[in-house]
Amino acid sequence: MGAIEDIYADLDADVSEEEFREAVEAKVEQMGGLADEETAAMLIAHDLDGGEVETIADIEPGLEEVKFLGKVMSVGELRTFEREDADDGHVLNLEVADESGSVRVALWDEDATAADEEIDPGEVFRIKGRPKDGYNGVEVSADRLEPDEEAEIDVEVGGRVTADSLSMGQSDVNLRGVVLDTASVRTFDRDDGTEGRVSNLTLGDETGRVRVTLWDEQADAAEELATGQSVEVIDGYVRERDDSLELHVGSRSEIDELDEAVEFIPQATDIDNIEIGQTVDIAGVVRSADPKRTFDRDDGSEGQVRNVRVQDTTGDIRVALWGEKADTDLGPGDEVFCADVEIQEGWQDDLEASAGWQSTVAIIDGAEPERGSDSAGLDQFTDGAPATSESTTDGGADGDSDAADAEETFTGTVVQPGDPVILDSGDETLRVETDADVHLGQEVTVRGVRDGDTFVADDVF
Repeated sequence: MGAIEDIYADLDADVSEEEFREAVEAKVEQMGGLADEETAAMLIAHDLDGGEVETIADIEPGLEEVKFLGKVMSVGELRTFEREDADDGHVLNLEVADESGSVRVALWDEDATAADEEIDPGEVFRIKGRPKDGYNGVEVSADRLEPDEEAEIDVEVGGRVTADSLSMGQSDVNLRGVVLDTASVRTFDRDDGTEGRVSNLTLGDETGRVRVTLWDEQADAAEELATGQSVEVIDGYVRERDDSLELHVGSRSEIDELDEAVEFIPQATDIDNIEIGQTVDIAGVVRSADPKRTFDRDDGSEGQVRNVRVQDTTGDIRVALWGEKADTDLGPGDEVFCADVEIQEGWQDDLEASAGWQSTVAIIDGAEPERGSDSAGLDQFTDGAPATSESTTDGGADGDSDAADAEETFTGTVVQPGDPVILDSGDETLRVETDADVHLGQEVTVRGVRDGDTFVADDVF
């Protein structure tokens, strides 16, 4: 076998050997004898082999052509459509993935009909095609598919999609999660003069959380769903925004409510470890909550903000809830998860967490967060209904003791352990003098007497 035959045999291009030889002869003539046939053959092979990408994540709409290896994850239905002044067209969509991500591959006309019912999930192909920015992200219009039975791609077909397994370019995504936060519907004007609608919510599962963007007719779901409701997004697609992945829900997608609950485990940074300028997730118990305040912006619109103080086992921090976040129904004793909060310099050089429209504020009701350091997180969370205040008066032996010296009981949630212990019942916050070992977020009942603004506890149970 000669040099040209060897080069052609190693060539991964859709040209015949005759066409390749003609191109080599044309290259030799073009270069005026500056290259022999072998050199010209290598130059032609290099041109024909262009477009090879290392992974699916490297595919971009601006590339003229790409060649890549991928495993078929799912095969769509063969669809027929009408063309103007031509025969009907056909298209078949494949979801193809490797370890870096996934991409939709479209087969057209004869290729689509030939592949229908012949391609199965799990098969690996070498694919050549033209990438473009499609409806659900990057798509590849395939020119050629060749099976590769020896190649191995470590991607599980039919594996469950989770929040932390999402990758750029994925489409036809089905994801189950619990609603952590919602936002109201916003409108905008499109270039064609029509009005669009968009809203957001945040979903969490046992692996993490993801921001969900809902478009047009799907946007109302953000206002109809309640926080804590478990749902499944059907046929979503993944886009990138501000260096973070989002799951988008469009006209082909839907959101279904689930009867079974999806577990969410928040992953948080210790408050004592945060620094100014960071954007972090924190979790803890609400120690105090100020009333909501309104203010006038420079543009004449009205804004609102509410400050709450959140405490974990390492420290506490004031969190400013802006805009719709100020309406979040939470108070002392609630366990809260605040995601994507910006750490800023607050009053008297203290650090402050700012929760804006891109942040998530969710009451987590007993889920213990995973911490970013060696600390164990919150020692204990309440596991019952919100604490309520109970006061009883026990008379002395003669039944006529002064009210100030009367023994009473008080039930509340520990919003500050240590000295003093501070309990909050939802109606009253009480300083308690006790040597008992109590934990942040624990619901306890104390029995004793009041001494001014302090409750001296004889018993804690």
